[in-house]
Amino acid sequence: MSSFNELELSIYNCVVKNKDRLSRMKIKDLADEAHVSTGTVLRFCKKLGCSGYSEFKLRYREELDKNVVALEDMGEIALRDFIANINSEEFQENLDHAFAMLKDSKRIIFVGIGSSGILGKYGARFFSNVGRFSFHVEDPFLPILQELTEGTVTIALSVSGSTKETLSLANQAKERGSLLIGITNSPDSVLAKISDCNIFYHVPKIMASGDTNITTQVPVIYILETLARKLYTCI
Repeated sequence: MSSFNELELSIYNCVVKNKDRLSRMKIKDLADEAHVSTGTVLRFCKKLGCSGYSEFKLRYREELDKNVVALEDMGEIALRDFIANINSEEFQENLDHAFAMLKDSKRIIFVGIGSSGILGKYGARFFSNVGRFSFHVEDPFLPILQELTEGTVTIALSVSGSTKETLSLANQAKERGSLLIGITNSPDSVLAKISDCNIFYHVPKIMASGDTNITTQVPVIYILETLARKLYTCI
């Protein structure tokens, strides 16, 4: 891409925009949408190592299909790796540590944003269903209660363990006397280091097109439900 001129960038943007229907587009259709000549499109294809427009469309489709298959395979690999890790001594020790912290808790606060925020809401509801007073906070500008009562535990969710907003909420809770449990995919992250207990689940990081993180969140659901069920037996 760094070698593309202005016209080639225009073609590239049209290709990405129309990736789902590119196989049905004629060379003139693409040229018209990119506001270039068909000759410019042809030179663009040859610059990318294709003999012509038809080969370019074929190779582009093959690349898209390959990426989809790769994502499917990575999802299966991630789950297999996590399942294999469930019975490890380290993972079980972290679960037991978190359970010990939650066992005598009087209030449980979940913090997280994005997909982790959605799981935080789910966790708060699931813990409430088993009789534990829980709620979720995802607004980084919302002041956490000024003085948290004894027995408050905060569960911070973050795949990377470095989400600025989540770290801000987690630090607020700690400063006000809450114990902190981190659930993250990175044992060396900031969240892991500031947590009183950190549960990490070691699955491959998976990124979709662009910078979209689609790392599986199944391990987080397993961890939350396992802790909640353990707590239910204590009631």
